[in-house]
Amino acid sequence: MTNSWLEIACDIPEETADVVAEFLTNLTGSGVCVDNLSVDAFSVSEIPVSERVIVKAYVPAEADPTCNMGKINSFISELSLRNPTLRFGTPTLSAVHSEDWSSSWKVHFKPLRVGKHLLIVPTWEEIEPLPGDLVLRIDPGMAFGTGGHETTRLCLEMLEQVMESAPLMSVPSLLDLGTGSGILAMAASMLGAGRILALDIDPDAVVVARENLQLNQLSDQIECGITPLESLTECFDIILANILAEELVRLAPHLTKRLQPGASLILSGILAEKEWLVRQGFASQPLKYISTACAGEWVAMLYRNEV
Repeated sequence: MTNSWLEIACDIPEETADVVAEFLTNLTGSGVCVDNLSVDAFSVSEIPVSERVIVKAYVPAEADPTCNMGKINSFISELSLRNPTLRFGTPTLSAVHSEDWSSSWKVHFKPLRVGKHLLIVPTWEEIEPLPGDLVLRIDPGMAFGTGGHETTRLCLEMLEQVMESAPLMSVPSLLDLGTGSGILAMAASMLGAGRILALDIDPDAVVVARENLQLNQLSDQIECGITPLESLTECFDIILANILAEELVRLAPHLTKRLQPGASLILSGILAEKEWLVRQGFASQPLKYISTACAGEWVAMLYRNEV
């Protein structure tokens, strides 16, 4: 696992945070953190209002940042020209160690209730669960997924609804694509799913997910790996895909192929302004659109394979 990273920080107006965060995610291939916004770290109710935020992205220290910094400066300059009344800071570059990056936000990550039964608790917190609570202990490390970010929370809530509407005594199989910390796969297991496969293209995320599986005594119930979706031959009763909108569209035919008849497909990681892009991208697939759930600037969508 990489221990040294370069931190790219962009001081920007709050209203442009989602656009800049998505650009940095696409550029670096890694997650981002946003100071003063709920970016997979803490509950929205705890966030102070801020007119400015700092969006941070990370690349391995051994990588040459020159090209990326040039692209980021050009992107920020273009945003500034489009928004002449807003002030944009100059992007900065600094060294950071992964252990510092993965620990600095822990003070903000508190126990969080999601849906009717899920209680997400960081490993360093103690809490007395209520009757009926399904307790997930999480240490996300360098991976995405604590339940605090809207995309993860929407997925968890939609998953709970799908599981509740499943036929009595059914034990659905499930694929969690882009598993990150493993939180969605673990929640699915606790909610009653059977065979669960959790995949991520980031080997570091898979390491974190496996650690969280062991922490929650779910290592025997969930298989983790980095197998590409395109290489799978197995079909599932439920597929969760919490990744970028453009990637969802690219993977649309492959996701559809991996659905059992009557299966549910939950898509998240979608900015509200890109819902139509995803709807168009899946229009050619033999799936029935069911619903869209919204939280903040994000949406999650539910499809069903009625073939």
